[in-house]
Amino acid sequence: MALDTAVGADGEQAHAGPTMNLTLKVWRQRDVADSGRMVTYQARGISPDMSFLEMLDVVNEELTTAGDDPIAFDHDCREGICGMCGLVINGIAHGPERATTVCQLHMRHFGDGDTIVIEPWRARAFPVIRDLIVDRGAFDRIIESGGFVSASTGSAPEANATPVPKEKADAAMDAAACIGCGACVAACPNASAMLFTAAKITHLGLLPQGRPERYERVKTMVETMDGLGFGACTNIGECAAVCPKEISMDTIAFMNRDLLGSRLGRH
Repeated sequence: MALDTAVGADGEQAHAGPTMNLTLKVWRQRDVADSGRMVTYQARGISPDMSFLEMLDVVNEELTTAGDDPIAFDHDCREGICGMCGLVINGIAHGPERATTVCQLHMRHFGDGDTIVIEPWRARAFPVIRDLIVDRGAFDRIIESGGFVSASTGSAPEANATPVPKEKADAAMDAAACIGCGACVAACPNASAMLFTAAKITHLGLLPQGRPERYERVKTMVETMDGLGFGACTNIGECAAVCPKEISMDTIAFMNRDLLGSRLGRH
């Protein structure tokens, strides 16, 4: 690891901290019709305190200055809450750190001289738009099919008017933490969306406001999920292992129970 230097106001050199040089192997693809390929880039002078996306920003600045097309990747809040930054890093969705989104992954978790392979989510239901950006609109279709409460309630009720047992409130909040990034799909060998769909179903199914439509919701959302080309769940557990919000596979068990209930005619 090299030490970068900077020139101070007095003209003397001051150490700006250690930097890293990395080799990046990045998936480049012009559009959905392009076959795509891996392209190698050098990332030099990278600070260990940079986030992974800041490192890509530095590489893109150099590419743009050289007249080349920058690497296209999704990003938004860069605070780990929006779910936009979806990358497979060295074969792991969101990279090597558990419960961490790509935008919150720092370069200090890599070593000077490392080779880093960067790919988009790989799933039939997530076609590549360009480079590392995929179309996650399939998730929107699942939500549109039932991930909501349609009953008209007028103005918002007082927060404490409807008692909710703490155990259920906590479980609902844990499920609601899902940010819809798609890492679960990317990590699953079957490209299943069960963890995402189950999180949305569990969140609403545990709360009083979501119970009137509970069994109709699970039926329509699962049918939509299957129709969009996601694979089946075989309980391998890779989805929960890479989930940046640590959504539990217990949500899948909840969804399966409700799905069985819908088929038994429960209301």
